[in-house]
Amino acid sequence: MIRKHASWTDERVEKIIGHILQIGVIAAASIVFMGGILYLGRYGSLSPHYNVFHGEPADLSSVSGIMKSVLSFHTRALIQLGVLLLIATPIARVAFSIIAFVLQRDRTYIFVTLIVLGVLFYSLFGRGL
Repeated sequence: MIRKHASWTDERVEKIIGHILQIGVIAAASIVFMGGILYLGRYGSLSPHYNVFHGEPADLSSVSGIMKSVLSFHTRALIQLGVLLLIATPIARVAFSIIAFVLQRDRTYIFVTLIVLGVLFYSLFGRGL
């Protein structure tokens, strides 16, 4: 028997958005926590040198560098991945909202949400523009 898709009601969209936010935050927190535990296990006994400043390594300043470092099992990269996931969670929520509004055929909310998504992307990537 073929089951019809449930209509895209506001209540259904809100539940899905709530799940997206919960999953994103829980996954990000779990990844940061695991990375922190591994980092402390590896470097926790070392004493810090506060008289020397070491900036963020170049491999942890881009998404591709973070992913390569995670695949090489670098603990700081795992923490950075969790932070990236935390940043990506509200962006995924807005992107899903656009899809939901398209399915609901609500042009006003599609337009407003596209503006919000544009502002989010500009705030993340528009520094060099």
